[in-house]
Order: sequence, then C-alpha cells, then structure tokens
Amino acid sequence: MAWIRRKLKNEIVYVRVDGEGKPLSGSDGRVDIRYKPTAAAKVYRAALRNLQSTEDPKDEIPVELPGIDSADVPASTGADAGKAPGTPLANPIVIYTDGACTGNPGPAGIGVVILDGPERREISEYLGQGTNNIAELTAIERALEAVNPDGRARPVLVHSDSSYAIGLLSKGWKAKANTDLVTRIRGLARNFGDLRFVKVRGHSGVAENERCDELARTAITRRV
Repeated sequence: MAWIRRKLKNEIVYVRVDGEGKPLSGSDGRVDIRYKPTAAAKVYRAALRNLQSTEDPKDEIPVELPGIDSADVPASTGADAGKAPGTPLANPIVIYTDGACTGNPGPAGIGVVILDGPERREISEYLGQGTNNIAELTAIERALEAVNPDGRARPVLVHSDSSYAIGLLSKGWKAKANTDLVTRIRGLARNFGDLRFVKVRGHSGVAENERCDELARTAITRRV
C-alpha cells in the first residue's frame, strides 16, 4: 500500500491510499493514518473530512513507507508476479483476516474486513472447536469466498498476522496438517488474477487487524 501526507489538526500525518492515490476510507468515512513514517508507529483511524491538504504538490504523490509496505508484500500469485514488491496497485480490494481460539484447541472464531473503495464488509463467524491455525486459515478462506467473480479479476491484497498461513499460501510451505483446508484455499486462489498475501504484525496497532481480532473473539463469546 501507499501513503500520502495530510494535515490533521495542524499536524502532518500519513494517510493510506488506494492504487489511484485516493484515501482508502471505509463505509464510516474513516481512514488509516500514522503520525510517523515508521513501522513502529501505531495506526489510527481518522475521519476523512477532518484531513486537509498540506498545499505542497509533492505530498499528492503516493509513496511507500520503508519498513511498512514493500518489506511486507510478497510476490503476487497472478499475472503481476514480476512486479517489484510494493508497486502501487490500481483499484485493489484490500482484505484483513484473523482467527482466534480460546485454548488451542478450543472454541474458535474468525474475523474478516473487506475494503473495496468506499464499501466495507465485515464477517464474524464462530467455528466451534478448532485450533488457532485452523481459524487463521478459515478466515482467509471465507474472505476469498466473499470476493465476487468480477472482483477476482482485480488486485486483491489479503493481510494476515499468521506466519503459518502466509507460509502455506505464498511461500510454498508443505502442509503437514489441515491439508483439506489448505487444498481448498489454494484452489480458490487460482481463481484470482492478482492475489497477494501481506504479513502484518499482530496486536501492534494495525487498525483493521485489531478489528478482525475483535470480530473473531466476539464470535467466540456469542457462539455465532
């Protein structure tokens, strides 16, 4: 993903944008922002209407933030596999996923956030008894199933904090467990023209990742 600079209450902030350089806002009109261009900086949500231009033309050009974007984006599984990591994407669908488990194994749930321009969709589902790895993989499966056929022709970025899931789905790891689930997800992935898996740091203030965790744990609590 790329970022542009804006002012928020007279402070310079970095705003997440889509492949066309437009702030990536959800249905609530809020966008991801950082106060510092570093991987350690916490991600906040701010109302798009409260952001102002810096009036510097250079700040209208989307940029990658070192240590945040390009270092985390692995190679694509689709037609754009030859592009350099971190290359801005045109009109992407941005997905965040997470799985949670009370005990391991134990009651498990998933959370998914799908951002398609101004449209936002959330999925919260109780899985019953399972492991954390099953929950992480199932969250990705549900997310891919939720993308309609037209959307599958566009760039799709799936964010997960699971090294296990990312390794199986984008690094060629051999599945030693949960083989049926992994096979189904790999089959789904073949229906996408440009599918990318992005590793994010869990519980580090990434707003949509935290929201997915909340959705997963709510599903466990409510058993729905």
